[in-house]
Amino acid sequence: MKTLYLECNMGAAGDMLMAALLELHDNPSHFLSRLNSIGIPGVMISVVPSVKCGITGTHIKVEVNGHEEGFGPDYQHVNFEQQHWYVHEHSRDHEHDHDHSHDHEHSRDHDHDHSHDHKHNHNHSNSHNSLHEIGHLIEHLNISAAAKKNAIEVYKQIAEAESHVHGVPAEQIHFHEVGELDAIADIVGVCMLIDELAPEHIIASPVNVGSGHVRCAHGILPVPAPATAYILQGTPVYSDNIVSGELCTPTGAALLKHFAKDFSKMPLMTVDKIGYGMGRKDFEKANCVRAFIGEADAVNEEITELVCNLDDMTPETVAFAAQLLFDEGALDVYTTPIVMKKGRVGLSLTCMCRTNDKDKILPLIFKHTATLGIREYSSRRYVLQRELTETETVYGKVRIKTSQGFGVTKSKPEYEDIAKIAREQGMSTSEVLKLLDH
Repeated sequence: MKTLYLECNMGAAGDMLMAALLELHDNPSHFLSRLNSIGIPGVMISVVPSVKCGITGTHIKVEVNGHEEGFGPDYQHVNFEQQHWYVHEHSRDHEHDHDHSHDHEHSRDHDHDHSHDHKHNHNHSNSHNSLHEIGHLIEHLNISAAAKKNAIEVYKQIAEAESHVHGVPAEQIHFHEVGELDAIADIVGVCMLIDELAPEHIIASPVNVGSGHVRCAHGILPVPAPATAYILQGTPVYSDNIVSGELCTPTGAALLKHFAKDFSKMPLMTVDKIGYGMGRKDFEKANCVRAFIGEADAVNEEITELVCNLDDMTPETVAFAAQLLFDEGALDVYTTPIVMKKGRVGLSLTCMCRTNDKDKILPLIFKHTATLGIREYSSRRYVLQRELTETETVYGKVRIKTSQGFGVTKSKPEYEDIAKIAREQGMSTSEVLKLLDH
């Protein structure tokens, strides 16, 4: 199984993740050229070689109207809804002691230097960007539908976290640094790279969040910052207390939470490529995210089983609900006949999903079934490596799924292909299968 492993021993930021993934790409220069032409106004992205503790990697440089990551004296923002520019006078003094002279909690993704000094003079009342405006821009970018969907979902996670922290509805959240064009470039770039690298399984290490405190307009806050901590709920995190400061940013946390289906140590895998995404600042430890891509023999991952009892639904409505759960990423959905109290015949519906998908699966079960309660069980599953190939028959191509691992090899044709030939030729499925045996 094609597996991507993200090592976050120094946390994660959007630009670091993009740089690490870019090093895995077969043609980084061509990808970068396409990324610069997708339609983010005024943004130019380039790569800079970087060395941390003797290790060479890539640092992503994002310029907006010729100024790197908001360092220009007249940093410009775009009104995404109207697609015209207005000037937001921005005096950024990055002296790296995290003094935020504005009214919003703030975490600088690109620097990833964990001790930033951002002194902002906000002289424009519309200097921030809403989730609606950001979604409008992303929807009009020249990227795949999958990349658009993932980018918007990442922003929704950040909005939910900010909503929880500030106590206002998500649709009223106005992003500050996370909403700026350079951060949009990071998030979209990561989503595009994941789409093109096409790993079948993504695993991340437990995340080093840093230690100590950061100073902002609200006062002195603990690390991880509240928004980052909220996003990382349910995710293995730690602090090694070696680096004092913020190692994992909200953008980095949201990208990891969205894409990683498991957080654990590196699985047994044959590594094809390794990418190093470097942060800006130097520490005692190499300030980088490492990305490994290759083949894993079998995946060992934590999953969640959500179970409910149903006695007042027709088979058709249960089947409809099951299909919706599959569409939202459920690993398996099945029913078991049961006898409930007072002798009522019913069904036990079980939905197996990745633990990170639980929060979006639960509301769907409540919405599309008649249940009033759901039970949760945690399990681990072991998955064989799967490969899909094609074989020619006299009636056309048939896909063959081969699974390997634990000293076992299994092969079987895809049912849809067999059924298609059977319908077209007036044959039974067993007769079609006999053709493949010859």
